[in-house]
Amino acid sequence: QVQVVESGGGLVQPGGSLRLSCAASGSIFIVNNMGWYRQAPGKEREFVAVISRGGSTRYEDSMKGRFTISRDNAKNTVYLQMNSLKPEDTAVYYCNANIATMPDTWLGVWGQGTLVTVSA
Repeated sequence: QVQVVESGGGLVQPGGSLRLSCAASGSIFIVNNMGWYRQAPGKEREFVAVISRGGSTRYEDSMKGRFTISRDNAKNTVYLQMNSLKPEDTAVYYCNANIATMPDTWLGVWGQGTLVTVSA
């Protein structure tokens, strides 16, 4: 059994910052890619950013320069630093991790999400 749990969401004013965290736990052999997605009210879930175990990153174009993804492999944790937040960043942010419970046995695991609300 493996799981990922997000934290760090909340209410922030436009222009403010938040840092989200997501920790993987359970019977983990290794964690490969870890990423963030978000779903705004009434919209489809969309890609935000992903980071490989080696630290390579990729971002959705509209979030480049404002959001930074990073990870701590020793803690099986990924972070999303969000700066210059806008009301349109309001969404539930989900963590996704590619986890092996044993060699060559991979699972794509989603968290329950953490709500980010950007409002004055």
